[in-house]
Amino acid sequence: MRGLLLLLLLGGPAMAVQPDEVLDDPRLEERARAISRDLRCPVCQGENIDDSNAAISRDLRLYVRERLVAGDSDAQVVDHVVDRFGEFVLFSPRATGANLVLWLAGPIMALIAAFAAWRFLRGRDRTQSMPDDLDEAERRRLEDLMRGD
Repeated sequence: MRGLLLLLLLGGPAMAVQPDEVLDDPRLEERARAISRDLRCPVCQGENIDDSNAAISRDLRLYVRERLVAGDSDAQVVDHVVDRFGEFVLFSPRATGANLVLWLAGPIMALIAAFAAWRFLRGRDRTQSMPDDLDEAERRRLEDLMRGD
């Protein structure tokens, strides 16, 4: 029973933010956590810097808190991190510059697909005609099958 309890305790997700990183001011700490959730770990790539145990993530968490204590706004802190690591560290890249193409590609492709589907459906023959090379018995049999008799 103890082994199962130990496994359950150790099996849960571990938060990477260490007690020595936490700011004394709860408002600044809350801002730091909000910023950290939106920044991707450059090493782990699938985790935000708050959840990552990588050394670079720790450095980034400390840097974010340092900038907030210095009086930077949330946007300024994110801008500093992006200047250093590029937009890759953002989980939601900005819709500017080259990223604008990526932001617009999905909706444009959806519109093109909708237009193509509309044209295809509009151009289809709506009437079902009987084949010309059937004799009278085959025609009757086909009509019976079509009616479901």
